[in-house]
Amino acid sequence: MFDPAQLLEKAKNSKRHLALLNFGLARMIPFNKPHGIKIVAIGDKSVKTLFPYKRRNFNHIKGLHACGLATVSEFTTGIVLLSTLDAKQYRIIMQKMEMNYHYQGKMNSFAEFSVTEEWLENEVIKPLETQESIVVNCEVKTHDSEGNHLTTGNIYWQIKAWNKVKTKA
Repeated sequence: MFDPAQLLEKAKNSKRHLALLNFGLARMIPFNKPHGIKIVAIGDKSVKTLFPYKRRNFNHIKGLHACGLATVSEFTTGIVLLSTLDAKQYRIIMQKMEMNYHYQGKMNSFAEFSVTEEWLENEVIKPLETQESIVVNCEVKTHDSEGNHLTTGNIYWQIKAWNKVKTKA
């Protein structure tokens, strides 16, 4: 059976498993498949993703589309949270996003996001001991292949223990 947590762990050290992870994610999140979003590097608490410069991702002036850049920001932060928190214990759902666009994307772009053990403990684990749910801001930056800073995204995720969720999954 397909176990995303196990595949995420194996993908940290294996190009084959990283390719399998990307293949699986493209099918699990069909909205993202046509955009070609891929994880290019994954660490214990970090992810780097590719948003390719290709026709399907263009806006009307052949730059990377703003909504696509927002999607890769959501995807990148979500993968980090899913890989660092126990998905069987916590429900993670996006509450809102804010995007700032700094530079027009005219080549492949890369979004990177990471967390620390201290951040997880102070912003997620301890607050959930006394609160039913929390919202965390994950700031993600996207740069193009030449290092130009394209976007800064603030993706706000609501995190809640599954045993506190009142609606069915």
